[in-house]
Amino acid sequence: MGIITLLTDFGLKDPYVGIMKGVILGLNRAVSIVDLTHRIKPGDINGAACVLQESFSFFPPSTIHVAVVDPGVGTDRRPILVKSRNHFFVGPDNGLFWPIIQSDPQVLMVHLTNQNYFLPRISRTFHGRDIFAPVAGHLSLGIDPLAMGERFTNPIRLPHETPTLKGDTLLGRAVRVDYFGNVITNIHREELARFLGNRQMLIRVGKETIEGVVNTYADGPKGKLLALFGSTDHLEIAVNSGRADRLLNIDGTQSLPVVAVDRVAP
Repeated sequence: MGIITLLTDFGLKDPYVGIMKGVILGLNRAVSIVDLTHRIKPGDINGAACVLQESFSFFPPSTIHVAVVDPGVGTDRRPILVKSRNHFFVGPDNGLFWPIIQSDPQVLMVHLTNQNYFLPRISRTFHGRDIFAPVAGHLSLGIDPLAMGERFTNPIRLPHETPTLKGDTLLGRAVRVDYFGNVITNIHREELARFLGNRQMLIRVGKETIEGVVNTYADGPKGKLLALFGSTDHLEIAVNSGRADRLLNIDGTQSLPVVAVDRVAP
């Protein structure tokens, strides 16, 4: 197992990410460490779960994905290891891995209880360093996941909203805002196509409306809201040469908005 990815809400100002890398490399100097992102909004389990779900399959089989967005660190929430589709996921049992778990009937889930694979001293505030990084390091050396703990079958479920149908309107929600200010929704291209049939669409976000979708960011008028399908085939709200989050007054402190798609006559 030659690759370990790291996803956290730690940011890059503090040494936390570097310390986790040091722990891993102290166990296996040959492993490659990939920073998936460390700019998840603090405590945003839903956003982290979306990023992880859309990213992991682009890595080779047997990649180990360490994800630490853990507002419950130090409580009785379980540290876990998940094996799904020949990928491994290490982190807290707080719903972070739920989208991956629920989509795989053959998933293996292990409650990490064998402290031989942790650091000798475990703090109440930095399980990324003391539990998850060393577990990943040992796993990369070929340790059997079942040597690290016990199987369990009752993971924490993430309250995951799926789009709902209300008459001629499909109600979805923005799930995250990327670095460019694009607002990514939970409405998938295939789901939207089934809903629309041969009808046209009108998209509503707050007080703003957008007619139809374009193929690229450059296809919309500069400075105006547009809609398109992003790289994960989910509907995105964006702005050509601007930021959709600013036009929609999303500042990161409030809940992300509802996105409504109305089915209208062609």
